[in-house]
Amino acid sequence: MAADAVSPSDAVISSKDGNVVTWTLNLPDQRNPISDADVIARLVDLAAEANADIDTRVVILTGAGSAFSAGGNVKDMADRAGMFGGAPHKLREGYRTGIQRIPKAIYHCEVPIIAAVNGPAVGAGCDLAMMCDMRIASSTAFFAESFVKLGIIPGDGGAWLLPRAIGAARAAEMSFTGDRVDAATALEWGMVSRVVEPENLLTAARELADRVAVNPPNALRMTKRLLREGQRVDLDTLLELSAALQALSHHTADHTEALSAFLGRRSATFDGN
Repeated sequence: MAADAVSPSDAVISSKDGNVVTWTLNLPDQRNPISDADVIARLVDLAAEANADIDTRVVILTGAGSAFSAGGNVKDMADRAGMFGGAPHKLREGYRTGIQRIPKAIYHCEVPIIAAVNGPAVGAGCDLAMMCDMRIASSTAFFAESFVKLGIIPGDGGAWLLPRAIGAARAAEMSFTGDRVDAATALEWGMVSRVVEPENLLTAARELADRVAVNPPNALRMTKRLLREGQRVDLDTLLELSAALQALSHHTADHTEALSAFLGRRSATFDGN
């Protein structure tokens, strides 16, 4: 199935169940590349939709078929087609207005995102998993920061994302060798928090999502913002931001409900107010 034969909504399928939304990369015959314009546009739109919907509390991101994502479309690279075509200044602009929109959209998505890595996550596909807040892998999954194998560099933010996920030395090893890291090693390295059998992957991801989704949505979003900001600011700046967001938290109806439920020894119900 050719990438241009599907609509953006078919390229990445979105489904909502309660407060959990699942995004499924849906080009399985091509191993779910994410450099195609339809996929890029769809992921950007879905992140914006999640931000605008306070009832969306968690997102699960996975791939259809046997792969999570093969990253860039290698055939397009060989043909110098799409975002990979043109003079150097055109290529630069193609990256900036193309695949680089994904890390920006995912990074600024206010909702916690779980990557359910169902199979190989290669190149930009590996980086896509690193963009997510939490990662669970199938035992059949592997990760490869394999750009060097194609004579290119991580063009989608991998050099920023991967060291933050697994540390500088291991990120350098993956980036300089391009070698695969299997699911067991990914668990040992802290790249993923859990490895499960393939048939249990989405169940495990949903169980984690449900544990997150029971919490107040605004508190979740503000906590994610603090975790993001903590990667790039000093302690004093983070403490100032924490104080400001905490003041907002104390004046939410969900905080009042949480206190009432705690003191009343009952389950809380949150509506995002």
